[in-house]
Parts: sequence; structure tokens; C-alpha cells
Amino acid sequence: MVESRDWYRITNLADGQPAVVDIFDEIGFWGVNAAAFQRELAQVTASEITVNLSSPGGEIFEGIAIYNALRTHPANITVQVSALAASIASVIAQAGDRIVMQSGAQMMIHEGSGLCMGNAADMLQMAELLDRQSDNIAQIYAERAGGTPEQWRERMKAETWFTAQEAVDAGLADEVETAPRKGEPAEPEQVTARWDLSLFAYAGREQAPAPVVTNTAPVAEAQPESAAEPEAEQEPAPEPELDCWASLTAHLTQPAPDPWAGLVAHLTSPAATSTHA
Repeated sequence: MVESRDWYRITNLADGQPAVVDIFDEIGFWGVNAAAFQRELAQVTASEITVNLSSPGGEIFEGIAIYNALRTHPANITVQVSALAASIASVIAQAGDRIVMQSGAQMMIHEGSGLCMGNAADMLQMAELLDRQSDNIAQIYAERAGGTPEQWRERMKAETWFTAQEAVDAGLADEVETAPRKGEPAEPEQVTARWDLSLFAYAGREQAPAPVVTNTAPVAEAQPESAAEPEAEQEPAPEPELDCWASLTAHLTQPAPDPWAGLVAHLTSPAATSTHA
């Protein structure tokens, strides 16, 4: 027996009241189908639409189609994340003109992934496709929250989980809404779904590291000045000035030569020897 799955619903209420869109399942596969979603959304004539969203994500192209269907609808869109907006569901959330994280809700962003069967060329083609789609998703986050696509790609690569307040701090949502108290309307029953989060690197915010929520571009650090001053070039020591008068009178201070010693010097030198043939 096939279980009946009615996990999304679009209700176009009377004039003057917001239309309600409930998305409480996977995107694509056997969950929310973009083609059917677009057909129903096109029939909505209300000027206000409230999207109740709780989904673990799903197919990238299906999610992008749903995002664009909501983004281009003439109505003012309010997205309320009731439990989880993970993967491509976090992109769908960005279609809202106002994004509300309900108390205890979480949001997760990560790189696109997929399966491929084939040769090396097929694998390379899949890698390029996933890289382009991850770039597209990072651009959507940057347009909404600020920062650069490169910064958001780094957060996606790390598989970043945000609590409700962290999503607001990062710019992915606008406010946190406290759940209704007793006696007030409760969440509809169909928000509860059975999802296996073990396919992600972290099975929820409790297991994930704290996210980076600052979207400003990193400022280049100033290079520290060297503590040691460069040694000044030393001028060569000046040469001592010559005393011209001393050089002119130097011969007067030397002892006079002994003329007799010069005449008899050859008699006291060793005799020179020579051999003749």
C-alpha cells in the first residue's frame, strides 16, 4: 500500500486575506514537485502569500524553479521556517520578501552534490555542473545577506548550520518569532515529517560547529613595521692632513751619513766568487 503524501498545499483565501503555501517535505523526488507547484501558484491572486516551510532539501533544479516561482510572483511573500530549511530549502526561503525563523527552527547550507555513472569525461562534466550550481546558490545568499559569493561558498563547503538567531545574524532571515503559547493556534499537524539527516555531514545544529555570521570582506592586515631602524651609512673617516712643513724639513732631523764608512764598506762585505773556463 502506497502511503498518501500530501506534503504541500496552496490555499488561495478570500480577497484581503493572505494565501497560504505549506511546504513540508523533500524538494523533488517523491516530495514537492516544481511543475505542479508552479501550476497551482499561478492561480493565486492574493496580494499577500505566507509560505510555511520545513524541508530537508532535495533536487537543486526543482528547488531553484520553486524559488523563482515565488520570487517572481506579484504578491508580497512572507516565508516562515517552522522547523528546518536545509540545503535547497534554504534557497527557497530566500524568495521571501520577509523571512521569519520560528523559535527553535534551523537553517543549513552546503555544497551541491549528485550521483554520476559513466567514464572520466562524464565525471568531470558532473563536477563542473555541481560547481556552477553551487556558485549560483552562493550568489543567491550573497544577494540576500551581503558578503561575497566566495565567502558563502566557503560556508557551504563547511556545511554550516544556523540556529534561528544565527540565521538572522548572518542575514539569511529577518527575525525570530516565538512559538504560540497555550490557548493560541498550534502548528498544523502536517509539519511533522520523517527525515533522515544522516546523509549530511552533521545531523543538525547540535552536532555542527558554530557558523561564521559576519559578511564583511576581510580587511588586509597591515604589515608590522620593523622594530630595528636601518643602520645609517657611516661616512669614511677623513684622512689626516699632511704637514707640508714637516715633510720639507724631515732631512734636517736625520743623522748625517759617515763618509769614511762608505769608502771602506766594500772591504767588510763577503768576497764575491766567480769561476772562469
